[in-house]
Amino acid sequence: MTAVRPPFDPELEGALALIAQQLPSTLTAEMIPALRSAPLLSPGPEDLAAAGIESRTATIPGYGGDEIEVTVIQPVGRTGTGPGIFHTHGGGMIIGDRWTGVTAFFDAIVRLNAVLVTVEYRLAPEFPDPTPVEDCYAALVWTAEHAEELGIDADRLLIAGGSAGGGLAAGVALLARDRQGPRLCAQMLMYPMLDDRDETVSTAQIDGEGVWDRGSNILGWSALLGDRRGTDDVSIYAAPARATDLSGLPPAFIDCGSAEVFRDEDVAYATAIWAAGGQAELHVWPGGFHGFEGFVPQARLAQEMIGARERWLDRVIGS
Repeated sequence: MTAVRPPFDPELEGALALIAQQLPSTLTAEMIPALRSAPLLSPGPEDLAAAGIESRTATIPGYGGDEIEVTVIQPVGRTGTGPGIFHTHGGGMIIGDRWTGVTAFFDAIVRLNAVLVTVEYRLAPEFPDPTPVEDCYAALVWTAEHAEELGIDADRLLIAGGSAGGGLAAGVALLARDRQGPRLCAQMLMYPMLDDRDETVSTAQIDGEGVWDRGSNILGWSALLGDRRGTDDVSIYAAPARATDLSGLPPAFIDCGSAEVFRDEDVAYATAIWAAGGQAELHVWPGGFHGFEGFVPQARLAQEMIGARERWLDRVIGS
């Protein structure tokens, strides 16, 4: 029996028809080179200038000691000490770069006098697990070690990421806990990609339509894990939904749409955090497809989603 998905929000459904003309619902391996050559919700220099943002890039040691890059983003002329946001970008583990999705934090960076560090982790399939999550962890360690130099209040350092970046953020938070690594005050998991097993109702519901459907998800996880996808040979750091102990983690913000692949695994992750005695704020936006606020930021539902994130950031890292 075919799984029937929840309806799309009417305003978003109209926009989705236009998005489908440029971005297929199901990605294939053959599409990866072209998708990598196109910007994915990435800002240009004019966007930074208009937002009052400046940036600089550093080369640091990644997984295995190999060089990777991080970009440090802050308000123009920033002085003093403030909160830090460590950012892991989305793109299904296979596309995107460290600028992908960063504009979502521009308002908070300026409003909170924050510093954001975003990492250029290496992508699958060329660099399969554990390279992406270990690159991200290495960059978090670098950020924490340079907090004073960066003007980051070590007590107000959070990790944030969307989609694959949300999954990586969750994996890095688990690594930091288990290795007694950098202390995070919170984790912001925006529609995170957490589960490689392709077993939820929501993954069956979003198949052949929407943005990042079941086929695309299988592609991303297969690129990351190869033949290990769906087997017992997958670590909790690669697929955090597999973790059976979510105690000792920083407070989490988790959101998703009701009409996206990641819905059920995201709800389950929040539930597991609560079951372990932790704190999680969960939002499931009715009729939302994956990443809708990035594609249709002016939509009413998108504005509500963005507002919920901003209010949470103000609570957890505001002065």
